Amino acid sequence: MNKFVKYAMIVLAAATVAACGGGKKSDSKTPSTTKRETEKVKVQELKSQRIAKQLELSTTLEGYETMNISPSITGHIEHIYVQVGSRVAKGAMLVRMDQTQLNTTRINLASTKTELERVTALKASGSISEQVYDQTKAAYDQLVESERFQTENTFVKAQFGGVISAKNYEDGEMYTGAPILQLTQIGRLKALINIPESYFPLVKAGMKVNVFSDIYPDKVFPATIEIVYPTIDPTSHTFQAKLNIPNPGEKIRPGMYVRTTLALGEIDAIVVPYQSVLKLTGSNDRYVFVADGNTARRVSVTLGQRFDDQIEIIPVQPGDLKEGDKLIVTGQARLVDGNQLEIVEN
Repeated sequence: MNKFVKYAMIVLAAATVAACGGGKKSDSKTPSTTKRETEKVKVQELKSQRIAKQLELSTTLEGYETMNISPSITGHIEHIYVQVGSRVAKGAMLVRMDQTQLNTTRINLASTKTELERVTALKASGSISEQVYDQTKAAYDQLVESERFQTENTFVKAQFGGVISAKNYEDGEMYTGAPILQLTQIGRLKALINIPESYFPLVKAGMKVNVFSDIYPDKVFPATIEIVYPTIDPTSHTFQAKLNIPNPGEKIRPGMYVRTTLALGEIDAIVVPYQSVLKLTGSNDRYVFVADGNTARRVSVTLGQRFDDQIEIIPVQPGDLKEGDKLIVTGQARLVDGNQLEIVEN
């Protein structure tokens, strides 16, 4: 028993020594966090300038009117009178559908007309009631409307002059609802342009716009703003305007990419050095940095008119930039939002 107690005491003593000093000594101090480096930058005070504003925007042309030729009755297509590229005048015959349903309606209409004439004569002599006459007249009127509707949808005509831009069926095929043809007006075109919201008070219906195509570098196509849409897109902070573009020579066509210039007169704008504006990698988003005290603040902007090495900028969120703000013009490429700054004087 004494040997066991002695052995236990030796083990306990060894454990105590290991716990107190035999292990690796730990550092009780926690590592200090690395401070973000202060970046040296140069700034320029923002000032509003009076500029002759000419807004340049890009868009895609559309036919002023485009119509899918889709009759309201189903059945076989007896004959299509046009091909892709055919020019048609308003009222020209485009498609003739199966006439069985129309012919049946016309037979019923002729019979009902005869019956109505007989009932009308009897009514004049007082031989039938007003109710019988009214029922016959209602049936006749209904058949007249049905005959008109079926005629329009059996013999399909052009609602305006234009060019056939698509054909999806051939003679004898069963019409299933997809458009048989597409008719596009190209003697007059339209286009929608997206304009930054800051210009909303300046853009009015009736204003003149110049349209340019790279295909015709020396040609100007005059256009007019026909509609200014009344709402602002909350995502892009732009509004739309519809252009009416006469195209008598048909040089430009639907689907073409064009540039437009809109003279807006003189306005107050923020113009900055072009190199101070940065572009987000992988997108077309632009931004600048301003100094809020000794802290960098990133501001998303859209680009306006360029003047040599200067460019107009418009904040995406109104009020993010104002006169007196200190725009960072040197050292901005190294910054992230919230960087500490050391402003270096010129």
